[in-house]
Amino acid sequence: MHSIAIDKIMNLDFWSSRVSPDPLSGGITNANFVVADAGKKYFVRVGDDIPLHGVMRFNELAASKAAHAAGISPEVIFNAPGVMVLQFIDGKTFTPADVRKPNNLTRIIELVRKCHHTIPDYLRGPALVFWPFQIVRDYANTLSDRKDHMTPELLRLLDIAQVLEKAVGAVDMVFGHNDLLPANFIDDGKRIWLVDWDYAGFGSPLFDLGGLASNNELSSAQETKLLENYFQKPIDDELRVRYEAMKCASLLRESMWSMVSEKYSEIDFDYMAYTQDNLARFEKAWAGFQMNSG
Repeated sequence: MHSIAIDKIMNLDFWSSRVSPDPLSGGITNANFVVADAGKKYFVRVGDDIPLHGVMRFNELAASKAAHAAGISPEVIFNAPGVMVLQFIDGKTFTPADVRKPNNLTRIIELVRKCHHTIPDYLRGPALVFWPFQIVRDYANTLSDRKDHMTPELLRLLDIAQVLEKAVGAVDMVFGHNDLLPANFIDDGKRIWLVDWDYAGFGSPLFDLGGLASNNELSSAQETKLLENYFQKPIDDELRVRYEAMKCASLLRESMWSMVSEKYSEIDFDYMAYTQDNLARFEKAWAGFQMNSG
């Protein structure tokens, strides 16, 4: 995949001279590169539409441009079919431990609120909706089409998803990032940037909040801080249950994303281990939800 991506990058009309793309590790949806040209560095993402995962590059491009206009994400300098050339951010890519640091977490919560409520002011053209329960249903159908080691579990997982969807209830729609992995936060020493808009779309704020907590292993006290700072009020039992339900849903969706990727992705990544890790965390969260919501 990298050789095809490198050829695509090198043949862009954007460059002023012949370039040598330097691959970056870590991408599990795209191929990512750093490119130097005319004394400047650029971050380049290469990837086509992935209908199986609802990744549509027109949507990612529009969200990236709007996020930059909102002061959240690096500038898109150039784009071509399947390629985005972005401003290179020289900074620290976060780990879960970085996200959990009190000062960082406070800044991230404000950044997420800004994402949710400011990006729509700058968004141009059509936009996608991100509803994790429909995604889970679609993933289950995809896995049923091709026999999978998790096939016997699908009916149970769908039944759980139905319970969680009912518990989430009505939604105050915002524009979500929907992939708040620690590596999508970069600190340049002055500010934190939020990057990678593959799954961006309108949906519930609770998905980003639950994903932020589960992806970065926040403590119970940090989750309370997350909710109170985001909503700017004390959290009642009803909101807590809805949040916990969506946190479970975020882990279920991530698990099933990985199950599908095991079968269809061509990226060199240990999806099976990723599936098992996320399923274990989902089962733990689901057990906790059942205990606390009864």
